[in-house]
Amino acid sequence: MNIENMNALITQVNDAVWGYALIFVLIGCGIWFTIKTHFVQFRMVGEMIRLLTDSAVDTVETQVNEKGTEKKRHISSFQAFAVSVATRVGTGNLAGVASAIAIGGPGAVFWMWLIALIGSATAFVESTLAQLFKQKHKDSFIGGPAYYIQRGLHLKWMAITFAVLITCQFGLSNNSIQSNTICDAMLKAFGWSPIWVGAVLAALALFIVFGGIQRIAHVSAVLVPVMAIGYIILAVFIVVTNIDLIPHVFKVIVLDAFGIEQVMGGGIGATIMNGVKRGLFSNEAGEGSAPNAAATAATTHPVKQGLIQALGVFTDTLLVCSCTAFIILISGLYNVPELNGIALTQSALQSEVGAAGPVFVAIAIFLFAFSSIIGNYYYGEANIRFITHNTKVMTVYRICSAGVMVIFGALASFELVWNIVDFFMAFLTACNLIAIMLLGKYAFRLLDDYRHQKRQGIKEPVFHRSQMPEIEHELECWE
Repeated sequence: MNIENMNALITQVNDAVWGYALIFVLIGCGIWFTIKTHFVQFRMVGEMIRLLTDSAVDTVETQVNEKGTEKKRHISSFQAFAVSVATRVGTGNLAGVASAIAIGGPGAVFWMWLIALIGSATAFVESTLAQLFKQKHKDSFIGGPAYYIQRGLHLKWMAITFAVLITCQFGLSNNSIQSNTICDAMLKAFGWSPIWVGAVLAALALFIVFGGIQRIAHVSAVLVPVMAIGYIILAVFIVVTNIDLIPHVFKVIVLDAFGIEQVMGGGIGATIMNGVKRGLFSNEAGEGSAPNAAATAATTHPVKQGLIQALGVFTDTLLVCSCTAFIILISGLYNVPELNGIALTQSALQSEVGAAGPVFVAIAIFLFAFSSIIGNYYYGEANIRFITHNTKVMTVYRICSAGVMVIFGALASFELVWNIVDFFMAFLTACNLIAIMLLGKYAFRLLDDYRHQKRQGIKEPVFHRSQMPEIEHELECWE
């Protein structure tokens, strides 16, 4: 089977899997979690921000052993947030948004917003569960859906299935998208050959991933704020200088999302599907990826990481994705058939700020996507360690994730890499949603306990596993 036939087959499977069933389940779960948590994503925004700024340094644990006293550094809540945002804020924010608009129309942006607003409650539940069921690791904690599926549901086969799916999705196929987008941006901006750009990316990524989660966390904590702030400043400048067009932009988005022409012509399906798919790819709420980063943090209560990760969804979609959408819609280039993906974003910026636009996007996408590559790698690592501790397997995975798939993405077509990601993303999301629907009751209880302690005047609520006696024996941490 040649590449064209394989791409066509994957497209057919994606259209079948990504029918309205999965979209309705994703939205339905978000609404259910929003109601059960009493709208946590809206009512506790202030607490989310407080926790983020209050946890911006490493947690140091002092241990005494036969060699004397030693200090063991854990991943802070801020660093865990940075790793998860590094994977969220990337290609999906620049190329993914552009692709959604190009294929589904401006109305796709509305559905991206919707999936972020309700999906942040889903992100809260899955990340809180990841903290609850996390396990001790040599230089941090480790956890995620595979861990809470095994410990909470006692379904080993389902846990392994999830671990394999997320490794294929994030550790492998997602990295090909990041590389593909970087190479396209560099080619347009500087004329650099994709194969050489891919080779340099692979070398840099391999250097970082062989350094472990501590190096990944430190790199992400530096790159994420820099790239996000720089891009947002540029977007705000463009919006302010075109402030008279903003009412028209909102009108176009809303009318296209519910337009009569789209409904009558069947185009509404493409608008919703592309908005939800690209929104999910960007903010990852419900996909089961961010919980792997959330589990690494040292914190006093599982709800803290749940709140911080919910904030990450807002940061990604409502802020960064909206910046890209506004730039593209202000430019008016979204109707040009030959423009798609990162090329559309670059052309839109070029129309607003001149020749510097494509260059800026090339640099920005390098920072966005490169941080995603190393963050994606860690998600795969955490889940391979769930399956096996064989060091040879881990070495092979590192080479494939940061090396082989980065090179593959540099050489493959835009359509092929996105189709492969959509394929794994659908099954991965379905597996995680089933798990968190069954385990969500624990997250609700934890949230009630957190709010109760806050009402009592306790600034930093604390959780002990004895508070959940029915699963106490399944909780390795929280002594």
